Amino acid sequence: MGNFGKYILMLTVILTRPKKWSIFLKRLFDEISGIGINSIPIVALMSTFIGGVIALQTASNMSNPLLPKYTVGYITQSSTILEFSPTIISLILAGKVGSNIASEIGTMRVTEQIDALEIMGVNSLNFLVLPKIAAAVLFFPILVIISMFLSITGGWLALVLSDLSTTDTYVLGIRYSFMPYHIVYALTKTIVFGFIIVSVASYYGYYVKGGSLEVGKSSTQAVVISSVFILIANFLLTQMMLL
Repeated sequence: MGNFGKYILMLTVILTRPKKWSIFLKRLFDEISGIGINSIPIVALMSTFIGGVIALQTASNMSNPLLPKYTVGYITQSSTILEFSPTIISLILAGKVGSNIASEIGTMRVTEQIDALEIMGVNSLNFLVLPKIAAAVLFFPILVIISMFLSITGGWLALVLSDLSTTDTYVLGIRYSFMPYHIVYALTKTIVFGFIIVSVASYYGYYVKGGSLEVGKSSTQAVVISSVFILIANFLLTQMMLL
């Protein structure tokens, strides 16, 4: 059986009903804290500064006098909602969250903790991975909403502090041709990306063989493969939802 077949088989085992909901919910809240809440600082930092860079680069390239001044706000808003927050932040989370998950599960595999769970009759995949997937699907959209807000705010700060635009002009650009469906599109992508990040990282961690060196290699593979899958899924979802 190839890697893809093993991955699909793994998902069928993971996506089963938990035997004890109380344990599942406890692990879910733990994973929301570890995967989601602990990612807020890096998401906030990246979003604020990249939003500022997008706004400054757009303002510096607006040499055509026919372009209205509010174009900077419009481009910052559309770039942030459509691509930066859902896709770039997900790629960053693939590096942070994905590597942590692959390392955690891989370490449990090589230290025989997973074998001990299975000896006790526990569905190790369902027990270890399902709460992580649920946490990512539930909390990654919240991270992306935070990213959208901070990126647009970062653009406003950069423009106002650089005296390249006024608050009223920037806000007009943000509101110009705003489409609520773009938020739906971005959050849908985020849910898919979160599922990809956790499931791929769990696959490489769960099936690792060897010692600590192999765990490190599997962690790197998880980040690379999940990033590639995110880019492919981004293309397909854009084709299906926007065109």
